[in-house]
Amino acid sequence: MARTFIQPEGHAKPAVPLAHGVRKGNILQVAGQVAFNSAGEVVGTTVAEQTRQVLDNVKAVLEAGGATLGDVVMYRVYLTDVAHFGELNEAYSAYLGTDFPARTTVYVGLPPGLLVEIDALAVVD
Repeated sequence: MARTFIQPEGHAKPAVPLAHGVRKGNILQVAGQVAFNSAGEVVGTTVAEQTRQVLDNVKAVLEAGGATLGDVVMYRVYLTDVAHFGELNEAYSAYLGTDFPARTTVYVGLPPGLLVEIDALAVVD
């Protein structure tokens, strides 16, 4: 079974050696997405603003790979500051609704201006 590399239309190719997503069979792994818009600019200065943009980017990769947010079984969230956890949860809940997949949140360093990164694992029926 071959791997399919996912490149959402209108999104710049990553500047680092990775694909936005990879699908093999019914499994789709979305690489860590950050708050860049299609022009490569950081969107937002708050965790809430960046979380919405990041989830928009995750959604675009999912759709380009033939999946939806409803197919996600796991998110991994990377935050730069533990103090942002509450704000992240509010934005995350507002975006995703009430049916939440599994999630892990860890605290990391990201490039300047970036506050949150999210990757996703989807299983497509």
